[in-house]
Amino acid sequence: MSKDLIAAIVNMDDGKSLELAKKMLEGGVDANEILAACQQAMSEVGNRFESGEYFLPELIMSGEILKGITKIIKPKLEANRGAGEKAGKIVFGTVAGDIHDIGKDIVIFMLETNNFDVVDLGVDVPIDRFVAAIEKENPDIVGMSGFLTNTFDSMKETVAAIEKAGIRNKVKIMIGGGTVTEDITGYAQADAYGDNAMAAVTLAKNWMGGK
Repeated sequence: MSKDLIAAIVNMDDGKSLELAKKMLEGGVDANEILAACQQAMSEVGNRFESGEYFLPELIMSGEILKGITKIIKPKLEANRGAGEKAGKIVFGTVAGDIHDIGKDIVIFMLETNNFDVVDLGVDVPIDRFVAAIEKENPDIVGMSGFLTNTFDSMKETVAAIEKAGIRNKVKIMIGGGTVTEDITGYAQADAYGDNAMAAVTLAKNWMGGK
């Protein structure tokens, strides 16, 4: 059924997408599995946008579909939310040149569900704002999201600015989203790449466990 959900999202069938997500959840499918299918679909949408097959309206439409699905599964995820002290602090934002927020919002939601304190910088975040947020918030981790290939340079330049500010050794940096791949980790000089929301949570937990 995950393949059907992916296809429905990619084909911009909002009614079928929401119906399938609800049916999967009611049928006992883990909410994280539904999220993973959504992220796979959004990756394909991103690829089609990059190739010129899809345009801004399709990006917006797919984003709205994903928001609807997130609303359906959110109560289930919140019901499983852990209790106790904060696991760590994270500054998170979509890098300069990208106004996409869906992937970022899902990752932030999952991090918060796992007791991380997340400072959301929003989208199209200037380099100096990342630097200022690190200096102000003193986070353990910085998360950078990007949906399109033109954000690779923004990630690289942002990490370089953090290094120049003398605070690179104070944080771990994770990247992810859309067309971002493992290879971009080295290019951007980040510490790790997460290909979905749960991968980001696992990275964050592992890093905090090492403190």
